[in-house]
Amino acid sequence: MSAPNKSYDPVEVEALKPQEIERMRDEALAAFAAAADLEALREAKAAHMGDRSPLALANREIGALPPQAKAEAGKRVGMARGAVNKALAARQTELEAERDARVLVEEAVDVTLPHDRVPAGARHPLTTLCERIEDVFVAMGYEVAEGPEVEAEWFNFDALNFEPDHPARAMQDTFFVEGKDKKQESGVVLRTHTSPVQVRSMLDREPPVYVVCPGRVYRTDELDATHTPVFHQVELLAIDEGLTMADLKGTIEHMVRSLFGEGLTTRLRPNYFPFTEPSAELDMECYVCRGESVGNPEKACRTCSSEGWIELGGCGMVNPRVLVAAGIDPEKYSGFAFGFGIERMLMFRHNVEDMRDMVEGDVRFTRPFGMEI
Repeated sequence: MSAPNKSYDPVEVEALKPQEIERMRDEALAAFAAAADLEALREAKAAHMGDRSPLALANREIGALPPQAKAEAGKRVGMARGAVNKALAARQTELEAERDARVLVEEAVDVTLPHDRVPAGARHPLTTLCERIEDVFVAMGYEVAEGPEVEAEWFNFDALNFEPDHPARAMQDTFFVEGKDKKQESGVVLRTHTSPVQVRSMLDREPPVYVVCPGRVYRTDELDATHTPVFHQVELLAIDEGLTMADLKGTIEHMVRSLFGEGLTTRLRPNYFPFTEPSAELDMECYVCRGESVGNPEKACRTCSSEGWIELGGCGMVNPRVLVAAGIDPEKYSGFAFGFGIERMLMFRHNVEDMRDMVEGDVRFTRPFGMEI
């Protein structure tokens, strides 16, 4: 049996030679010094201090040495690895300090700057007013109803007692949707009023029916100070047994007083609408001068032009033909309806002189109305 090789020299192992250990150490130190940022330093650490790094592989060779040779080899490798660890920690401290200093400059916040340089927006006053009108009628037990803006002619005209040759159906008043065959009409229009929602409500519900119908409507008007081709309407429909013009008048007066103030009176002037019979124009007492400007030049009122009354919209008892078209027995049920433009009411309430201000999207117009919800 052969004796242990006590004369084994660890220097003869290539990875454990002093000059080789020094080379590994110097390469690691140079890599750490060359790292420009923490990411590069992490990569250098993995290459020179990881499990497969040269110094780690050299350290594994020590285990194969005889006992008397392990101490010297371990000391040599341990000193090299200690120098590498120290260099890594020093370089990491330097790079972290550089990063923190850069972040302080790049992400600095000047707390002395004004906090409100970007002003808050505001809800559009048309939206606010429409919801306020809805609230008035919802509090009375009405339901908010909606319908499509691209509507069939039957709902927009025929069911509302518009004759085929009625002027409102002409191209001068209505936007017609072009059909596949351009030579034939499609029978579809952009709704000219929210009255089709009333028809749909009567078809979808069993009487009694109490609905308020807000929405956007379209007509071929030029955009100017008092007209726009796209505007908003609110219409009301009530269908029940025994309803009369007195119920209509009382409902209108409640709405006017809720929106414009207590004590205002209303009046009805005879008129004609195909979908109501009898029909009337709805006027309310001027909420500014309360009629005191009539015949009094010293108290001239710009709101009502010193007439004492402001025209709101049309109203009347639902035409029996409309009830029949919706499948409701006119001998048993009666109803009333009225409608008005929201833009027009906004002009009255807030002395807006140009309707174009409502559609141009200028925040200088909407912001004074605030963020009321």
